[in-house]
Amino acid sequence: MTFLTIGHRGVMGVEPENTLRSFVHAERAGMDAIELDLHLSKDGALAVMHDAEVDRTTDGTGLIADKTLAELRELDAGQGERVPVFEEVLDAVRSPVQAEIKDVAAARALAEVMRRRDLVDRVEVLSFHDEAVAEIGQLVPGVRTALVASRWKSDVVDRAKAVGAATLVLNIRRLTLEVVEQAHAEGLKVIGWVVNTQDHLRLARGLGLDGGTTDFPEIRRAGRFTA
Repeated sequence: MTFLTIGHRGVMGVEPENTLRSFVHAERAGMDAIELDLHLSKDGALAVMHDAEVDRTTDGTGLIADKTLAELRELDAGQGERVPVFEEVLDAVRSPVQAEIKDVAAARALAEVMRRRDLVDRVEVLSFHDEAVAEIGQLVPGVRTALVASRWKSDVVDRAKAVGAATLVLNIRRLTLEVVEQAHAEGLKVIGWVVNTQDHLRLARGLGLDGGTTDFPEIRRAGRFTA
C-alpha cells in the first residue's frame, strides 16, 4: 500500500507555517504533497494563511479580510518571511498541492487560478465547508476534492459523497477503524491529521489509512519503514 506523507502548512514543526521557506523545506524533504490554507484579502488576493486573523502567525493584528495584499506584505510571517499568495507557492515548488479553503468566498478565486493555469492534475482542494467542496467541484470540472473534519457524526462518509469528494481528511485522534472501513467500502481515501509521532504513524498504518498530514519532515523518512 502506498502511504502518502503530506507536509502540513509546509513543515510547520520546523519552519514558519504557510511560508515559502516552509514549502521549499517540505519539497526538499521529499513530501508527497504540500498542504496550505487560503483566505481572501480585502482586495481579493488568495493569501496563504491558516487563521482568519493575522495575530498568531505574524507581527500584525486584525482580520485578513480587512487588509489589502499590500498591507499583508508588510507583515513578518516568521524569520523575515512574508505572507505569500497562492500562485507564488505554485511557482516556488513543483510538488503536488493540497489547497484548503478556509474562507468559503475563496472558492471562486481559486477556481479561476486553477482553470487559467490548468491545475487539475496538480492541485487537490480541501475544506471543512461542505458548500466550498461542492462549489469548487462545479466550477472546476475534474478537480479532486476532500472533505476535512475534526469532529464528525456517523454521516461523514455520506457528506463526502454528497459533495463529490474522493477523500476524507480526518483528525487521527478521533478516527476509528469503522469509519475507515466504511469510507474505503464507498471508494473514498482516508488521510489522517496530524501524524506527528511514531505512535501516530503506527496508528495510521494499523487503521489502513491512505496517508497522513504531518508537521515534521522526519515522519516522511520514518513512514517508509514503518509496517
